[in-house]
Amino acid sequence: MKSFKFKQFEIQQSKNVFRVGTDGVLLGALANISNAEKVLEMGTGTGLISLMLAQRNASAKFLGIDINKEAADLTRLNFNQSLFKLRLKNIHQDFKNFDTDEKFDLIVSNPPYFEESSSEKDKLARQTIELNFQQLISKSSKLLSKNGILSVIIPFEIGENFIELASQNQLFLIRKINIKGIKNSKTKRLILEFSLIEKPLEESEFIIEKSPRQYSDQYLELTKEFHVFKEIRS
Repeated sequence: MKSFKFKQFEIQQSKNVFRVGTDGVLLGALANISNAEKVLEMGTGTGLISLMLAQRNASAKFLGIDINKEAADLTRLNFNQSLFKLRLKNIHQDFKNFDTDEKFDLIVSNPPYFEESSSEKDKLARQTIELNFQQLISKSSKLLSKNGILSVIIPFEIGENFIELASQNQLFLIRKINIKGIKNSKTKRLILEFSLIEKPLEESEFIIEKSPRQYSDQYLELTKEFHVFKEIRS
């Protein structure tokens, strides 16, 4: 399968692993990594998000986890071929069983969000078969450092449920980005960030396209250090 080239790294892809997509790019470009020293990514897929974050933070160290062995192997390949390889590690592991005394300043995930169905396409990456929101949130709350952040991208429709589950696990919503596919459309995705410490909520809006298949100035500015193409790719 054709690789995906960014300015400072290249992503090898596989038909059996969730491919490079806009959700991953947005989370990789928008997650708050400014003060993070240790980063954990749950469900690495190709390794895209961690690679983008490694480019944004030149000192942070990363650990990626994926329950899918093929995805874990692919991530490891992409990590090892990158300029940031000395700061990147990936393991084949079920996040629910991940056990460590280490605490992380940022836990980031583009998690499975569809209910289990008969579809076989990207089953582990897209469907809540091996990991549901409650499991992701409760585990993350135990792994965060005192000032750590949990950062996720999810569909708008399930945002309130995710926020409520986080609250039940003593995680406070501190940042919310409402993502629209095109100007004047409904919000389609949310980037949500949570902390163990209550802080004033920062809320903003992000528009991907100004017109069909024409990126917005906001998107072009956000991704200018990553993308090498001008037109939208599906």
